[in-house]
Amino acid sequence: MKKSQQIQNWYSQDNMTISEFKNHFKKALSELYTDSEAAFLSSIFVEKITGFDSFHQRRFSEQPLLTDDEKKLLNVISELKTNKPYQHILGETEFYGMSFFVNENVLIPRPETEELLELVIRKVQNSLFNVQNLKILDIGTGSGVIPLVLKKHFPETQITSIDFSEKALEVAQKNADFHQLDIKFVHGDYLNFDLNENFDIIISNPPYIGTDEEKEIEHSVKGFEPMMALFSPTSDALIFYRKIAEDSKKYLNENGFLFLEINQKLGPETLELYRHDFTEAQLIKDLSENDRFIFGIK
Repeated sequence: MKKSQQIQNWYSQDNMTISEFKNHFKKALSELYTDSEAAFLSSIFVEKITGFDSFHQRRFSEQPLLTDDEKKLLNVISELKTNKPYQHILGETEFYGMSFFVNENVLIPRPETEELLELVIRKVQNSLFNVQNLKILDIGTGSGVIPLVLKKHFPETQITSIDFSEKALEVAQKNADFHQLDIKFVHGDYLNFDLNENFDIIISNPPYIGTDEEKEIEHSVKGFEPMMALFSPTSDALIFYRKIAEDSKKYLNENGFLFLEINQKLGPETLELYRHDFTEAQLIKDLSENDRFIFGIK
């Protein structure tokens, strides 16, 4: 191929400029995103594909896109039209100030889980725990965001994370390797899993959506995120919480902490599972004033 032909593949005056692409992005996805959401997303994808940050996108806004970059950006629009989460298209997401790989095998971490971690970090920092010897059990780790954020804040802790999905654990291990943090990942079906050691902290954000709530879940969630991470495997939406309550009796140390993210519709019912075997059990609301977390002290 001649040099002139190669250049034509990379760049053409007929290609859209960055500014033109952003306007096209906004119009093409107007039924899915507000103007501000479209502006945010188009900027993210332009940076991901072209390497231009927001400053250089403004500086070179009338610069025609390279041919390959234009094709990739137009393909992004096609994928977004299917309701595919933008994080899956990017292959990553930001969570608690850290970057994490995500794909169709793991849930995209939600802001409520950031609130859960904020609660955990604050409680541990204000506790009498010796963090150098702290043992933590994380149930249903998914992409590994919970143990990795905790390991970053408390490097001397020993954290064990269980998940039923081998593909999810591959993502979690990839995230651990990226952040150079050591987590003990265990493949297992927690509902049929026998623990063999005690822990100072048990934390979990298990599947808690009842099958009767499936119709309320958006297609962008049901169509692209793993169902086993969203929905209870039985008609009992609290099945994981019952198992955690039983395991806490045996395997949570005295004065140990329990942290759970829960179904906002089942706050009192979930709390009731922990009232009798904990010296303290609290139902805590999230920033939207929904019942969202259980905190317990054994």
